[in-house]
Amino acid sequence: MVTRAESAAATRRALLDAAAELLDLGGPEAVTLREVGAKAGVTRGAPYRHFADKDSLLTAIAAECWEDIGDQVHAVRLDETLPAAKKLRAALQVLVGIGREQPHLYQMLFRWNGKRLNQLERLHRQVCGPEGDPEAADRGAARFQDEFLAIVASVVGEQDAQHYGALLLTSAHGIAGMEHSGHLGADKWHTTADALVDTLVRMVSAAP
Repeated sequence: MVTRAESAAATRRALLDAAAELLDLGGPEAVTLREVGAKAGVTRGAPYRHFADKDSLLTAIAAECWEDIGDQVHAVRLDETLPAAKKLRAALQVLVGIGREQPHLYQMLFRWNGKRLNQLERLHRQVCGPEGDPEAADRGAARFQDEFLAIVASVVGEQDAQHYGALLLTSAHGIAGMEHSGHLGADKWHTTADALVDTLVRMVSAAP
């Protein structure tokens, strides 16, 4: 027999999956609690029992995504079959891959500013529905950054890890954006996003 807690968890999972699909199809504007509930096949009131508002739902999606990214990079870091440079390439490709395959999600992740609720907004969420954890996305992003910096340090050393880590992430972000916008055309630049990532890794690996 399914318990109430198990049923609630299954409903929440269905809502998150439906919201993520709507986000992929139409961006944040396509995600509304009503549309998410309809797509998940739950009662009209179910989304409001799990998420206070659209921001709460998008926060949960961002938090889950950052946790998944962190898990992937953690697995890369612990893979003893890969040399350090290949670990670095694989970690960067995780981000570039999301930008390529889920551009709306990628843009939301990097627009996310860890919005802090003011007192009125917090009261609204407490009265109208679950507040959730607005800092969960921040913690997930920080975990990814720590895992990524550990890989960078294995290539360039602890002392220079932050400098080169920032260089790599901003460069990868630019590559993903150029590819998505169509401005990284092979006819103009005679290269690809993957080739640019390879070049980045080679340059950083050869840094003094």
